Amino acid sequence: MKFAVGYQLPGEDTEPIVEVIEEYRDHIAEVYFPWADMPSGRAPLATMHGYTDWSTQRALERDLVRLREMGIKLDLLFNAACYGGRAISEWLENQVRSVLDYAEAGVGGVDIATTTSPFVARTIKKHHPEVEVRASINMKIGTIKGMEYLADVFDSYHVQREFNRDLDYIRELRAWADEQGKKLIMLANSGCMIHCSGQAFHDNMVAHEAEIDECINVRDWSAHTCWRFLQDPANRVCVLQNTWVRPEDIHHYEDLFPVVKLATRMHARPRAVIDAYVNRRYRGNLLDLMEPGFGPVFAPQAIDNTLFPEDWFGRTSTCDRRCHACGYCAEVLRLVMVDFGAPAFTAPER
Repeated sequence: MKFAVGYQLPGEDTEPIVEVIEEYRDHIAEVYFPWADMPSGRAPLATMHGYTDWSTQRALERDLVRLREMGIKLDLLFNAACYGGRAISEWLENQVRSVLDYAEAGVGGVDIATTTSPFVARTIKKHHPEVEVRASINMKIGTIKGMEYLADVFDSYHVQREFNRDLDYIRELRAWADEQGKKLIMLANSGCMIHCSGQAFHDNMVAHEAEIDECINVRDWSAHTCWRFLQDPANRVCVLQNTWVRPEDIHHYEDLFPVVKLATRMHARPRAVIDAYVNRRYRGNLLDLMEPGFGPVFAPQAIDNTLFPEDWFGRTSTCDRRCHACGYCAEVLRLVMVDFGAPAFTAPER
């Protein structure tokens, strides 16, 4: 098992992500990244309020060349939840083609393209058939039927994270994928709420973030469902019922996923995340491994990763998911909650 990690632009006060990747290169198979000024599953890299920092593009290309020299595969993201009125247009087709053509000439091409759009997937298949086309985690594909419907345009699939703790079910998906010559990828450290009813709303907001930033937005309401929900301490047990897998338990997936994705594109401490999963252990606040992390909500308490009971994985990987009728996670929360110092993350402003 190797890992896919998310690219971050180098910052003045942060360790360059490429330096971290080079240190752990034997354990990293892929790096995923957006193009500098295109909408994706996160905010645009280069532009804010109309001002584009063009040095961003040069830094990205320089880092991509270095990563390719390390033998790491490059995964280009076209994973915005919405492309607006251009969703099936020649304009979008030409834009996708131009980025892939430029990447081929400038950095030696990309190996993988991850997208939420069947149209973008079809465009890549048509014009760059050498590129592996991967279904984004945000498509929430978690069934054989779901994979079958789009098997003509996708070579690999991120498995819907809600199934992360159901190994028997994942084995069924893997058997189909093997028969069809497809690949499955798992996201291990998502902090998102399981079955989040606000996800579609949030993903569309992110896709239109450049437009939203130019509006006078309401300030007395948080658009993030999870942050509002977790303000009530009675709801915080839900964090244990989410889809993440502890580093200590990732070995259970060795025969299921050749590559496991780690969310690090926006993470404040990507080295800590990579180190924890590479070494299969973490001593610290479990919330600090997730993206998003909910440290500010829990502060001054935190979740001590070393205090989970021995039966944690066995119980949570075989339960019936009827959380409203079970008290196990509430019992575990009482065991693992400690006073643990300052959290690593701050809550979103919007």
